Amino acid sequence: MQTAIETEPSDTGVLSGWTTRRWLRTGVATTLAVLAVLGSLGGWAMWRTSQITSELVDRRSPALIEAMRLEQAMVNQETGIRGYGLSGRADFLQPYAQGVTDEKAALRLLRPLAEDDHAAADLAEVERLAGHWQRRVARPISAAPAGEAVKLATERAAEGKSDFDALRRSMVRQQDHLQEERATAARALRRAETLRNWMFAVIALVIVLVAALVFEGLRRGVTAPLTRLGSAAREVARGRFDRSLVGTGPADLRQLALDTEAMRQRLVEELKFSEQARTLLDEQAEDLKRSNTELEQFAYVASHDLQEPLRKVSSFTQLLQRRYGGQLDAKADQYIAFAVDGANRMQTLINDLLAFSRVGRVHNDHQTVDLESVMTKVLDDLSVTIEETDAEIAHDPLPTVVGDATQLGMLWQNLLSNAIKFRSPDRPPRVQVSAVCHDDVWTFAVTDNGIGIAPEFHEKVFVLFQRLHTKDAYPGTGIGLAMCKKVVEFHGGAIGIDAGHTTGTRVVFTLPATASSSAAPQRGAQP
Repeated sequence: MQTAIETEPSDTGVLSGWTTRRWLRTGVATTLAVLAVLGSLGGWAMWRTSQITSELVDRRSPALIEAMRLEQAMVNQETGIRGYGLSGRADFLQPYAQGVTDEKAALRLLRPLAEDDHAAADLAEVERLAGHWQRRVARPISAAPAGEAVKLATERAAEGKSDFDALRRSMVRQQDHLQEERATAARALRRAETLRNWMFAVIALVIVLVAALVFEGLRRGVTAPLTRLGSAAREVARGRFDRSLVGTGPADLRQLALDTEAMRQRLVEELKFSEQARTLLDEQAEDLKRSNTELEQFAYVASHDLQEPLRKVSSFTQLLQRRYGGQLDAKADQYIAFAVDGANRMQTLINDLLAFSRVGRVHNDHQTVDLESVMTKVLDDLSVTIEETDAEIAHDPLPTVVGDATQLGMLWQNLLSNAIKFRSPDRPPRVQVSAVCHDDVWTFAVTDNGIGIAPEFHEKVFVLFQRLHTKDAYPGTGIGLAMCKKVVEFHGGAIGIDAGHTTGTRVVFTLPATASSSAAPQRGAQP
């Protein structure tokens, strides 16, 4: 039989001694580290994309829009001033005033957006040129009366045109620079988005690879070795005890295989021992069967061959007592009386032993038994004794059980006759038989008001030939309660003395209940 454990070649060095827990702990730590790095890169990519988007949406685009509004406001101012200077009509100053208001609003929004040096320089140049044009042209003409305004506009027409053209060129440069910055930010945003998308694609790919590696690692390192070990264990369980258990995978799984293999070897040893014990048991069973056969032959001899000479001894001794009684001396009469009594007790003992040996062997006809009928027959057999002792026997309605009617009759007869025999000398015997069903078990109790049994003898009274009194005080052979115990146990029950009952004796025994008798009848004493 192959008993050595086969192990597949494993990595030499430290890794071969790693357990499943250590592999899992290392794998999980490595996976978490990789995911943490990738998560940090993904977070940085998201942050970068969000930053550039915020730069583009909150700064570059609004700056370009406000620069265009500033240009429109300056154009409205120039249009209003030129119209007022040519016609002298005051209604041309309305676009100018609106342009001044729009200029202030645009500058208020544009200044916080021009944070870098280039945008700030462009805005400063635009504000300088706009202020110069407004001081030299717009404000003097808008403040002058209609006639003087036309004259002043004519005088400063060339200067105003030159200043405003320079302002317009400065605003165009500003817008070009802002447009370039916005385009640069948009390109940076596209690059950041591309980087973010690639980053998340790589993260997803790494997660898939890690999941595949974890699955494959668990399959090769845990599930496959466990599957092989479980398959081998099931084969052993099906009876292939020569199937050695293979240990593969991490160190703890190999150790598990070692322990399981040791258990298999122990089972093989125990099986060998069990086979030997069963062989010995079969031999002992044959010996026991032969012994039982011899016991049956002995019972036959005892019931036939021994009874005949014993009857002759008893008959002739009694005949000798009747014929020569009183003719011899007192000693002779005493000796003859001893011989007659001994022969009678020997005959009683043989009959009781025969009855004891037949329990479970001769009478073994299990059928439905009505204990009420059995009790009625027993009370009828004991009627003379009951009448002589003025005994009262009451019992609950008794159920129907499965058993041997003859043996159950001997059980009731021994218990009731003992209750009457061991009565108290100062009161007539009173016996109560109760029957209670609980959890498919009938519990019977035979309670009397006799002399009782001391607690230290509660177990001893059920031993064969054990007597607590002399034959002169209470006749008997000491077999009655031993026979009761044998009958009850043969029927699958248990018997004992109730230690909590003090007045008299209470013998309690159990019998299995049948399906029809498990519903207990109403309790009520019946004489």
